Amino acid sequence: MKAKTQELGKKKIVIIFSIVLFVCLLVGLSYAWLSQTVIGQKNLTVTVGDLDLILDESTSEGIVLKYAIPTEDADGQALDPYTFTVQNNSDVPASFRLSLEVDEEGLASCKKEAMVSCEPLDVNDIRYEMKENGVSKIGTLGETGFLMDGYLEKGEKNSYELRLWLDIDTGNEAEGKVYYGKLKLEAVQTEERKTVSETLLASVGENGNVDTSDPDQTFITGTDPNNYIWYSGKLWRAVSIDPSDNSVKLVTQWNISGIPYNSSNNTAFAGSYMESWLNDTSVDGFLGNLRDYSRFIKTDSNWNATMTTATTKPAETTMVTDPVGLLNMYEYTMSYNGTTSTEGYLNNGLYWWLLTPYSASDVRAVASGSVSYYPSGKAIGIRPSINLKSGIRIVSGDGSENNPYRLEGDNDTNLNGTLLNTRYSGEYLTFGTGENTLYQIVSHETSGLTKIVAAASLKSDGQFLAQRFSGSVYYSSNSPIGNFLHGEYLTNYVGNTYASMIEDNTTWYLGTVGEGASYRLAKYTTATGNTFTDHTSAKVGLLRLGELMAGQFNRSDNVDYWILTPGDTTYVHFVGTRGYVGNDLPNSTNAIRPSFNLKSEVIITAGSGTKEDPFTIALNASV
Repeated sequence: MKAKTQELGKKKIVIIFSIVLFVCLLVGLSYAWLSQTVIGQKNLTVTVGDLDLILDESTSEGIVLKYAIPTEDADGQALDPYTFTVQNNSDVPASFRLSLEVDEEGLASCKKEAMVSCEPLDVNDIRYEMKENGVSKIGTLGETGFLMDGYLEKGEKNSYELRLWLDIDTGNEAEGKVYYGKLKLEAVQTEERKTVSETLLASVGENGNVDTSDPDQTFITGTDPNNYIWYSGKLWRAVSIDPSDNSVKLVTQWNISGIPYNSSNNTAFAGSYMESWLNDTSVDGFLGNLRDYSRFIKTDSNWNATMTTATTKPAETTMVTDPVGLLNMYEYTMSYNGTTSTEGYLNNGLYWWLLTPYSASDVRAVASGSVSYYPSGKAIGIRPSINLKSGIRIVSGDGSENNPYRLEGDNDTNLNGTLLNTRYSGEYLTFGTGENTLYQIVSHETSGLTKIVAAASLKSDGQFLAQRFSGSVYYSSNSPIGNFLHGEYLTNYVGNTYASMIEDNTTWYLGTVGEGASYRLAKYTTATGNTFTDHTSAKVGLLRLGELMAGQFNRSDNVDYWILTPGDTTYVHFVGTRGYVGNDLPNSTNAIRPSFNLKSEVIITAGSGTKEDPFTIALNASV
């Protein structure tokens, strides 16, 4: 296998088989319908290097779609799919690309048989749905014919479904035209791309170093090394490499949220609020909102949560196995080895929890770069940590903040026409007018909808807006802050075009979370149950305590902003300038980060979802 790979070098191997698609318009019908004829009776396996493309009966010998008129996306998604699998038979990870390209031979045969006029259909009128292991991507075929980039671990096999239909907005100019296509599989030799560990060990830039003094962890140190990585809508820093398996430990650059570490006077990580939040696979937790996490991260990672007052390497007394954890005290101190804690690259200017218990009542934390500790019941920021699998490769970027490394399988391109509700927490988009147009995806808490939040607190003429919360600790559309959000904000900061994309009614949960209480009480009546707490319905609201993206994402935002959650009957929580969670009287004024749900038919029109290249969006009337 290795000799064969070396012989291929950097060449791409391309295999093409035909999918024949005839599309005609019927005029005068008041409903859309599609008739398909399937030709062929046997499965087909095509080998591309070390990849097998295995097509089922409905796909292997060609597909003919006749007499199709413009079709709603929802109806197109209901069509019977053309199914196939791709399997990696090599002993190394493999990358590939799937696309459709025009089949000139098919067009020639059409003209010979004179079945229709055989004038080519505009590929911009063809919509598609591509599903990988049940995860859907919808888009417009376009000139490139790009469907998706794929990645398979050694021996891995993925299943795919393809649906094609005519866009609902296609006009009469498409009448009688046809499209012949060829499904194209390109196998890209993985030797063209280095793994994350290989790249980091080769160079971390002039402001970073690689410290090999610890035989168990190779640390990245320095003031600003080139160790930025973009994964699943978030910016991460690579902290260390495990020499035993070349996995790479990451930590988020910013505080994703803020909660108590655990109940008061309970500093154990196992069974804590923190462990639950980090590893919750539901829509409420961090792990459940990571992209294909079982593909990218080690789910059996060991986290050293041993209690210690020292900053040196702790004994492995208390080890916890989880997919997601936090950095411990020793790992943080090693990151600035050779410099100072305030100059080290992990100093983001905020307050955030470390993994290490300091005593029976306090847990280690970082406070604006300085090492500190706080009572376990206090709520401060969270910077989740994961371990990337050793085989994950880099496809682009130079590791700088503005051009972070992009990972194979998480570097989607050509997202024009893709539904926003298929994207990931943390990704950026442009929304609204004026100086407050950068937003982030929070989650898909309501099925089919996309909850977003302003990426920074609202400004007017460069100054942060300060608003009174309410006369009580409970949010409503009629409270002072609610009146602003449903009046001046929608009119002057959003505008009619964008406001039409917002779902009219979203449920906002108003549960109380006191010091040392579980973050889940902000949404549920108990820490372990799933019965909703007090709530209200409104078009626009705020994030709650412990919700994704309810953290600080910019150290220069020197402002406190409101969140929905009461601390008790007197005070309401806010997120402080440095990432901690505080309490304030509802008659006080703080800044605002508005949040709301976008409708299910919102699509991406451009962009890659990073802060430097946010999505642009539109309302797709055809959904």
